[in-house]
Amino acid sequence: MPARNPTDAAPPPTVVFVHGMLVDSLVSYYFTLAPVFAAEGMDVIMYDLRGHGHSERVPSGYLLEDFVSDLDALLDRLAVTGPVHLVGNSYGGTIAFSYAARRPERVASVAVIESEPATEAWSRKMAVNLRRAADEFARTDLHEQLTREHGPHVTRRVKSASRLLSSSTMARDIPASRLLDEDEIRALRCPVLAVYGSESELAAQEPWLKSLLTDCRTVVVPDQEHWVLMGATDLVRDLLTGWVREHHAAGAAEVGGR
Repeated sequence: MPARNPTDAAPPPTVVFVHGMLVDSLVSYYFTLAPVFAAEGMDVIMYDLRGHGHSERVPSGYLLEDFVSDLDALLDRLAVTGPVHLVGNSYGGTIAFSYAARRPERVASVAVIESEPATEAWSRKMAVNLRRAADEFARTDLHEQLTREHGPHVTRRVKSASRLLSSSTMARDIPASRLLDEDEIRALRCPVLAVYGSESELAAQEPWLKSLLTDCRTVVVPDQEHWVLMGATDLVRDLLTGWVREHHAAGAAEVGGR
């Protein structure tokens, strides 16, 4: 085995931020986590999911596996060769789980914020939530309330989400996506960090996830609901930067020892 030159610096970790659906976009990371990761010398990739932000709003093709294929194509286009650290918020975490299942060799670790794998229970819940969102987001009185309480930028995001739901097959496609069974989730071998708000319904799945995954760390943030990324940004930032540093160092040590 050739000796590793101690002067050879390990390449920095590549961190891919995957945002949630509808009212979310890469802006959520741009003003929270991404600048900190970049300032630490990590390679940061952010992108708008199909139908979101500045990506094209196509009329169909919103199965979860389409989003997974988009991520794979993006990494190919950017010529990313080493395994990446995936950070997924809400639906972005669901994409990350499915991507790690499909392309395990391309994933160094997964960190999810208020997210879950795509299971039968997830599919049923998404069908209900997307139907409800389509009705709620179209309400004029909701737009007026959001403008008064949160400003016009929030209203614009809700209107954009409403147009996406009304002009595409997303509400039908997402629940019809390819799901992961427990054996497929159990087969994931990359380290997983899952962060939940204590007041969120997703916090209840924390012990279930730990029971399936061989290398899983969970953190439940007190007094937070679903939008823990915005409500506890500093804590989430510290958790995730430490996580990536730890697992990048572990991966570099493993490669160096071969």
